Amino acid sequence: MKVQGYNGSMMWDTSFAVQAVTEANLQGEFADMSRRAFEFICKEQVRALPSGDWRHWRQPIRGGWGFSTAEQAWPVTDTTAEAFKAVLALRKDSCTKGSKDMPDQHYFDTVQFLLSYQNADGGWATYENCRGWKWYEKINPSEVFGDIMIDYSYVECSASSMSALAEFSKQFPDHRRQEIKRAISRGRDFIKAMQRDDGSWYGCWGNCFTYGCWFGVEGLLASGEPPTCAPIRRCVRFLLQKQEPDGGWGEDFLSCFNREYTTCGRLYGCDSGSSVVCTGWALLALMAGDCEDADAVQRGVDFMIRRQLPTGDWAQENIAGVFNRSIGISYTSFRNVYPLWALGRFVRDYAPRHGLLRKEQ
Repeated sequence: MKVQGYNGSMMWDTSFAVQAVTEANLQGEFADMSRRAFEFICKEQVRALPSGDWRHWRQPIRGGWGFSTAEQAWPVTDTTAEAFKAVLALRKDSCTKGSKDMPDQHYFDTVQFLLSYQNADGGWATYENCRGWKWYEKINPSEVFGDIMIDYSYVECSASSMSALAEFSKQFPDHRRQEIKRAISRGRDFIKAMQRDDGSWYGCWGNCFTYGCWFGVEGLLASGEPPTCAPIRRCVRFLLQKQEPDGGWGEDFLSCFNREYTTCGRLYGCDSGSSVVCTGWALLALMAGDCEDADAVQRGVDFMIRRQLPTGDWAQENIAGVFNRSIGISYTSFRNVYPLWALGRFVRDYAPRHGLLRKEQ
């Protein structure tokens, strides 16, 4: 017997790909691709089911996006936020001229969705608000899954929601501005509280600390914290300490399970345990945090350039995602999305400010 929880990860993958393309300013060069991605995301927003706006007694879903398509109709906060940011990034771009934009009310519904999913601790969970206590885990009936009895607030979901709401306010400054401001402020306090003593954030949905650190930094910046604030400085130092001699970063899946940073052994077909996905996450965090060690960032960029294949692709190197501490996910699109995203941020923003651009780049 087989049970399939999702019909794919299309929305999740597309949302990140669009953001990588727009940060690299490539949407004009690949206008048809960008337009079609925009139309796909708009079309797959969850509106209402035939039986109404509730399903299986869960909270309202209107305005959200699911992990895959609207047919799956089970929205999640971070997918909703990342899809929302992708739509906001393209809605006024020339590549989507002639495309049917979502009505303003659909944008407002997403704001309502995100605001309603914030928990009392200031963070955002995944599929629903937290409705129980940690001690429920003592009666966890599964043999392999961890932290499944209630939905918890997560750094990644919180940072995604905060940055999406902040971007929305830039484009719709008069809609629920004060509510959004308060929600982001509460989210900032949650992210600060979740930071570990060593400066890191544990990533619950990616492998693992490099992933969590990227979201932690981006969330604080979305809340108005400057790159020079103490939590971001501590995170930058943590990431720099984990850089490998080849310039990359690489975590083993044990990081997720043991909740301690674990370096990866030499990957198959590679000369080290560094991976382009972990390196992309680390570089995005470092550049967002305006890392003063420009040489470390340059070495990370050089590592990703060396790993690129002649076809333009990057090889699938390691498990990138995780669910409930023990379920590994390949996320095959990540190997191209995050190097592109990091390289785009490097070329457009970080390198010009630090005098790092070379002719061959």
